[in-house]
Amino acid sequence: MVAGYVERVVCDIEHAGQTALAMGGIFEPAADSVYLGGGTPTTLSPAQLEQIFSCLQHEFEIDPEAEITVECAPGSLAREMLETFARAGVNRVSLGVQSFIDAEAAAVGRLHTREIVLDDVSRLRAAGIANINVDLIAGLPHQTAASWEKSLDQAIALGVPHVSVYMLEVDEDSRLGRELIAGGTRYHAHFAPDEDATADSYEQACARLGAAGIAQYEISNFARAGMESRHNLKYWTRQPYMGFGLDAHSMLETTNGAVRFSTADSLEEFMAGTPLNRTLVSAQAALEETFFLGLRLTHGVNLKAVGMRLGVDVERVFGDVFCELQSSGMVVRAGDTVSLTPKGRLLSNEAFERFVGAAVT
Repeated sequence: MVAGYVERVVCDIEHAGQTALAMGGIFEPAADSVYLGGGTPTTLSPAQLEQIFSCLQHEFEIDPEAEITVECAPGSLAREMLETFARAGVNRVSLGVQSFIDAEAAAVGRLHTREIVLDDVSRLRAAGIANINVDLIAGLPHQTAASWEKSLDQAIALGVPHVSVYMLEVDEDSRLGRELIAGGTRYHAHFAPDEDATADSYEQACARLGAAGIAQYEISNFARAGMESRHNLKYWTRQPYMGFGLDAHSMLETTNGAVRFSTADSLEEFMAGTPLNRTLVSAQAALEETFFLGLRLTHGVNLKAVGMRLGVDVERVFGDVFCELQSSGMVVRAGDTVSLTPKGRLLSNEAFERFVGAAVT
């Protein structure tokens, strides 16, 4: 099944140009960012990963200075995998650490320990990969303010240039989330901190990382100067990208706007070649997306630049929304720029909802 899946992904990459044309998008083979993730790509064999990278290099014009990232589960970086990374030009790795406290990681089914993570970072650096991201999650079962401080301290002590901090989301998309909703005890769900404690941990991370020179540049992402994720910045600023694989999403420019399309989210349907789901991005949707994606960034959104780019009087369209969010302390304005406040970042989904449906152009 895995070999068949890789063959299907490779086939889709080989037909990227035709797919873009069929979707009505403009295909640009030049690429300065490659991101292999959405799971744990290192569960594939080195040969399978090399097959995917080889196909990408054949079908796209990858910039010699491109950012090439692979998501990895700690403990999955065997010597052969690192050698594959070197041949493929991988220069950035994102480690799904979640916690440096072994008991917290084990409680949610993670197989690694703190020592394994430290060893992975050491071996990545020895292999010439210093651009490393560490993912942490606030709100894990058994997590306390003190244990969270230890995880933050360890991330800082490692000297990695990028840290992602996510607040545990209670929804149906994860095993732990489903267990929390059900009020069960699997994955130690009944030991998870409440929402207020999780929010406190997030604020603690913002302050602690910022003081260490790892500045917040997006709601969940922190980086040392110049080390922001190029891939993520493209997404938040609505630049075109193509995705391949199960439940992969793409956005391309068209002659008069943009189009989004995605593959099936069911493995069976994906392997069967279910047609892509296609949505033309209307002028209204483009304006809404500009704000609920762009406001994720700490520097916010420049109203004048958006108005010129989209040909819209932004003040007329969103004036009431801005006033409402300002009065509730969720956004701040400085000249032509609107950005989220710390409170707004904590309640970002609530802020973003204000823009959906408000853009009647």
